[in-house]
Amino acid sequence: MSYAFALQRTHEADRQHADAVIARHGLTPAEFDVLATLRRSPPPGELTPSEVQRAMLITSGGLTKVLQQLETRGLITRTISKSDRRSKPVHLSPVAIKLVEKAMSELVAVMSAAIKEKLSEKEIKDLVRLLNKARLA
Repeated sequence: MSYAFALQRTHEADRQHADAVIARHGLTPAEFDVLATLRRSPPPGELTPSEVQRAMLITSGGLTKVLQQLETRGLITRTISKSDRRSKPVHLSPVAIKLVEKAMSELVAVMSAAIKEKLSEKEIKDLVRLLNKARLA
């Protein structure tokens, strides 16, 4: 099996497990990705839709749909920028902060436990080092 195929299969399997964890929190993968992207942004935890789009590598149409879903659910707010009235930065609501932190915490715990069942601490360190070295971007 080629390394590229092995990496792809591993990614697909891991993504399925991650999606199941995310779904338990009532989120789609795209919704989780938007919330996590906003949560990782520097204080005050706001980004323009263009910044979210670049960070996620999603189409503008796809992002608009996800932002509308999150706004309808009260998980984000969009307000007109004081410095550029054409811009509407996206902000996490307090409920969204708690939700995404809980989902991220569970996701890390589940994924860490799964890999620790299969690899030793040394293998994990080696894997991380090699993946960081091989990263394309």
